Amino acid sequence: MSKGLEYLIAFLLGFVLVTVLIHPAPARNLGQWENSDPDTKEWFRTLMQPDNPTISCCGDGDAYYADKINVIDGKTYVTITDERDDKPLVRGHIPVGTVILVPDYKLKWDRGNPTGHNIIFVIYSSLYVLCFVQSTGI
Repeated sequence: MSKGLEYLIAFLLGFVLVTVLIHPAPARNLGQWENSDPDTKEWFRTLMQPDNPTISCCGDGDAYYADKINVIDGKTYVTITDERDDKPLVRGHIPVGTVILVPDYKLKWDRGNPTGHNIIFVIYSSLYVLCFVQSTGI
């Protein structure tokens, strides 16, 4: 057997061994909602964007409490009130007090909100709003 073939066989065996030993990373959970009642978990997992009903509002990593709402000249502004640690939620930091304009087409009304908080789903780097859901307790 040639040295080149021996190296190839050793490489392939090593590759197979590494592949077998690598475990897939666990799926990202729903942060604080993971241990919630089944209805809240289901609500969170199935929440869709109001203007794109086949696209998710995303996950806990995009969710921020925004319990202060102001309507000025017919436009909805929300203020980030979320003091939770960003690291366990695997999300970027948006400082408390940041005001975000929520376009009307991103206001979600059809699914209720059992969390006890207004929640804005936003891409933190650009503050692009995915959806905003007011707390209803439903």
